[in-house]
Amino acid sequence: MDTRFLESFVSVADNGSIAEAARRLNLTPAAVAQRIRALEGDLGAPLLSRSGRTVRPTEAGVRILEQARALLTTTRNLGALATNDHAAGEIRLGAVVTTMTSLVPDVLALLSRTHPRLRVQVVPDASSDLYEKVVAGDLDAAILVEPEHAIPKSCEWKPLREEPMVVITPAGMAGSDPHAILRREPFIRMGRETRGGRLIDAYLRAHHIEVETRIELTSLASIAVLVDRGVGVSLVPDWAPPWPEGLRLRKLALGRSAAPRVIGLLWLRATPRAGPVRALVAAATAVTAGRKRRTHP
Repeated sequence: MDTRFLESFVSVADNGSIAEAARRLNLTPAAVAQRIRALEGDLGAPLLSRSGRTVRPTEAGVRILEQARALLTTTRNLGALATNDHAAGEIRLGAVVTTMTSLVPDVLALLSRTHPRLRVQVVPDASSDLYEKVVAGDLDAAILVEPEHAIPKSCEWKPLREEPMVVITPAGMAGSDPHAILRREPFIRMGRETRGGRLIDAYLRAHHIEVETRIELTSLASIAVLVDRGVGVSLVPDWAPPWPEGLRLRKLALGRSAAPRVIGLLWLRATPRAGPVRALVAAATAVTAGRKRRTHP
């Protein structure tokens, strides 16, 4: 039995959708469906059933789900155990979306040069979900926004990047007072279910700024595009480039009165993949240190 088939089944069961599982596994929906059919053929029972747009495990699927998770964990551990804890085998790394085109590629490129036998599966998700997956042991590490609560003793946390808050406006908009602009113009709000959105909300309350929210969404790239198109202005963390191409925006700094969004690495202390995780931590540290040197010569 191919463990990749089990991985696809577990991902569909967790996400309730073949399309979402395909996105997270970096496969086509057709490839995921084919893997599921092959697994069902190997086991001799249907494992998934559709209910509207949702896909759920069948009774047989529920019975094997936890064993499938355990088998996948054991399989990932084998590479690290066989190499005496050196940086080989496979690890699962979670990452927030804004790091997927900036920090994550640089870290993975360095890892591929320094530890060519290490395989990394990257799982994009929201910071709150990534945090829960690391704590539960479903991920070995995650690059995410600093959690609001204390880091559990089972985990380690390393800040990698501070992203100051900036007001973004169309390039030609008049005015230089960011507070006056926020009060005057329609506001495009970063979703308050995110850590960054809550930091922004706290800043607006602390400075008694009432805004006229026109749109609220979690995608920072979409917010930047909407501002460029004149829909409104926004207050966002100045995330690592690249930003969407072709935008004509102006950034107005708020200084130290606004708490920055902190991006960091969270990982499990005790894991059979300690060697690969240490290699990941070293690579992330080196990449962010190099960026700081280029920014502050």
